[in-house]
Amino acid sequence: MKHSGLTHTFARTTLGLALALSGLSAWAVTDDDILKDAQTPGEVVTNGLGLQGQRYSPMDTLNADNVTQLRPVWAFSFGGEKQRGQQAQPLVKDGVMYMTASYSRVFAVDAKTGKELWQYDARLPDGIMPCCDVINRGVALYDNLVIFGTLDAKLVALDKDSGKVVWKKTVADYKAGYSITAAPLVVNGKLITGVSGGEFGVVGKIEAYNPKNGELLWTRPTVEGHMGYVYKDGKPVEHGITGGEAGKSWPGDLWKTGGAAPWLGGYYDPETNQLLFGTGNPSPWNSHLRPGDNLYSSSRLALNPDDGTIKWHFQSTPHDGWDYDGVNELVSFNYQEGGKTIKAAGTADRNGFFYVLDRTNGKFIRGFPFVDKITWAKGLDKDGRPIYNEDNRPGKPGDTGAQGKTVTVAPSFLGGKNWMPMAYSQDTGLFYVPSNEWSMDIWNEGTAYKKGAAYLGAGFTIHPLNEDYIGVLRAIDPKTGKEVWRYKNYAPLWGGVLATKGNLVFTGNPEGFLMAFDAKTGKKLYEFNTGSGVIGSPITWEMDGEQYVSVLSGWGGAVPLWGGEVAKRIKDFNQGGMVWTFKLPKEMAAVAKR
Repeated sequence: MKHSGLTHTFARTTLGLALALSGLSAWAVTDDDILKDAQTPGEVVTNGLGLQGQRYSPMDTLNADNVTQLRPVWAFSFGGEKQRGQQAQPLVKDGVMYMTASYSRVFAVDAKTGKELWQYDARLPDGIMPCCDVINRGVALYDNLVIFGTLDAKLVALDKDSGKVVWKKTVADYKAGYSITAAPLVVNGKLITGVSGGEFGVVGKIEAYNPKNGELLWTRPTVEGHMGYVYKDGKPVEHGITGGEAGKSWPGDLWKTGGAAPWLGGYYDPETNQLLFGTGNPSPWNSHLRPGDNLYSSSRLALNPDDGTIKWHFQSTPHDGWDYDGVNELVSFNYQEGGKTIKAAGTADRNGFFYVLDRTNGKFIRGFPFVDKITWAKGLDKDGRPIYNEDNRPGKPGDTGAQGKTVTVAPSFLGGKNWMPMAYSQDTGLFYVPSNEWSMDIWNEGTAYKKGAAYLGAGFTIHPLNEDYIGVLRAIDPKTGKEVWRYKNYAPLWGGVLATKGNLVFTGNPEGFLMAFDAKTGKKLYEFNTGSGVIGSPITWEMDGEQYVSVLSGWGGAVPLWGGEVAKRIKDFNQGGMVWTFKLPKEMAAVAKR
């Protein structure tokens, strides 16, 4: 039976039920499990297949030689009328898959058969204000809990066996435009979350909670001038660094509604003990209203996980006037140069530049375009700061309220790369970047802040740059900036990427196909039509000696909502709501292991 807004029916295995009745648990995810996730093929307990977010698997039973034999073994429907965009990455622990779906739903299914074990539907109020579809990107696992964020800006912890609510915490006021769409992160016993809502003039923040009871541990606003605090017994007892004075890089009181929401979440680098987060656009979009760099918007931040203090920052688009954000993931990787190990981090920005940073201090190592056309900037200086093409900043609105001069710039505000996570292969040393080639007409308008209302001061129309493709999956060498290979896709790419030791790269497209490529050459080796656009992030794991691959299918997200002229290419794509799971036939897997 179903209970509206509460936990739905659930089923348990005989072992799970016996352990539950005895007061024990079939599993408890520990901090050590989380730290070792990248090296444990039998489970996936972090978003990113490891805290550093490389999305690389050391498994090679499934490889470039046998992937043509990959077969679907089960598919599970999220059901109902709540289809929309499905952007989650599943997690797998002890034979159970946990994932979120549109409208803040959570599912637990048997990873062997796809049988539903339980379902939780958040009871969402009517007034939620998600910017870019009613999506959710996944759960966090810790102890015996399944934890996720909701569209009304709450954190909810569910019992992993039953799906019943263990605790619930309000993170921010959804009536002001706040929401949560990213998967939370658990680091050293702390549950870390960001918030969404930059289009509504919120103040972005990153916070840590006790994952066992929801107690607030520290808060770090991501707009310069707002104070961060550490909490004890529910009260602030000391503050972290302020990160600058109020108004220093913001004019007047605009820092009070500055945006900079870290809406994609972040990763953690255990080698430097740093949380690595990106921040979103400054508010409003109209940059003429807010002279200055507008810290810490459109930036990458390294935070101390113990108290949230900012250890360093790198701003990819100072004084952002195109909604390029800086929220895209910062992925840790090491490489050798001059006989030394360089502790680096790579990020492909919406503004069209790929940046390689020294993750110990945030210093710029190198940067280069990863898309074919960039017109808002002429390049990067020695510190990685953009050299602006001022002719391609949208014009200042007139005093009478008339809109400012329209400019055409590339890439569009949806970015050379948007939220969809790239992968890094430890074998090839390449990043596999889902990117898009498009431009936009953009103009500024007058605007004023009003709680809960859109705070843009801009208008736009997006255009494809090519007749035959928009999406490009690129293999990029971060040491040279060289593009090693590319795969062109007619519609925009909007899903995550997975790399494996089997010389494979997986991703999906809006046309509905899960695809696999040779990691070295880019040759497409496999595709399977899932029935709706793939904008989720694929995973792979091992169970009973066999390697599995799973991915969510369900078209939606920002492109059909904001896509302008691009919408003509995707208007006939069907929505959906499924998770598909694949593996090799047993005889093929046995041959691969010899």
